[in-house]
Amino acid sequence: MSYQGPILLVEDNADDALLTRRALTRGGLENEVVHARDGVEALDYLFGTGTHAGRDPGDVPVVMLLDLKLPKLDGLDVLRRVRGNEATRLLPVVILTSSQEEQDLMAGYELGANSYVVKPVEFGQFVDAVRELGLYWVLRNKRARAFPG
Repeated sequence: MSYQGPILLVEDNADDALLTRRALTRGGLENEVVHARDGVEALDYLFGTGTHAGRDPGDVPVVMLLDLKLPKLDGLDVLRRVRGNEATRLLPVVILTSSQEEQDLMAGYELGANSYVVKPVEFGQFVDAVRELGLYWVLRNKRARAFPG
């Protein structure tokens, strides 16, 4: 299927990251999946700093799948910084988390998340949910003209 840019997966759980990659591939998506293991690495990737110094920050991902419970910098802080930066403020952000806490849900939307999805516990449901997310955000969602990509 058509390539519109990378998918940024921000996930500290190696098993969930592997399952997410497999689900996106099973959905037929050819997008590169960039895996950031913590909030700092995600911001370094997006802004071309730290371990990703020299990367073109103008190459904005087609979507960011963001866990909330992350080491170094949590997902809500990542979202706050993404929305506060002109280059990334329109980046589609899907919170993909195990948290069912109402306060996390409200905070995510208040900070500008485009979607909040609780990770299904059952393997097949998890794979289906991630595949559907990928297909929607990569193939169905229409991005604004002013947005890179």
